[in-house]
This record gives sequence, structure tokens and C-alpha cells, in this order.
Amino acid sequence: MRIEAYTQVQQLFQANKTAKQEKTAKGGFSDKLQISNLGKDLQVGKQAVKNASDIRKELVEPIKSAIQNGTYSIAPESFAAKLMEKYDEMR
Repeated sequence: MRIEAYTQVQQLFQANKTAKQEKTAKGGFSDKLQISNLGKDLQVGKQAVKNASDIRKELVEPIKSAIQNGTYSIAPESFAAKLMEKYDEMR
């Protein structure tokens, strides 16, 4: 067994390891996060929706009181027409 050959190989390995470490220390790559303007707008919109109330009380209260009083009635044709209108908007 030649000991000097092992030493030479070890020196080469150490030299490569040092060179790689210097390369990453000098001009290595780093992770970067960039959010597009559309992404920023979406975040603002999501926050606005999150802060908005889920229930529009000015619309719900009259209907709620009419139901409790027993005076709330709706024509089936009107309901079906509105339902189809919303369905068409979703497509």
C-alpha cells in the first residue's frame, strides 16, 4: 500500500471542497420571493373579503321579520327564474 498516494488524493479532495465553499460564499445563489402585482391585488382583495361582514343585515332583517310574522310569500315561478338566472351567470 502506498501511503503517499492516499495523501495526494486526500489533498485533492480538500482542494475541491475548499474551492466549492469559496464559490458559494462569493457568488452563490440565494432564494428570492417575488410577488407579482396581480398577486398583491389578490391579497388585498382577499383581506377585504375577510374583513367584510358575511350577512347584509339591511337585506336579511325584513325577510326574517316577514317569515316570523307569516307574511313572507314568494311565487314559485319567480324563484325558478332567479335560480336559472344565477345558474346561467355561473357558466
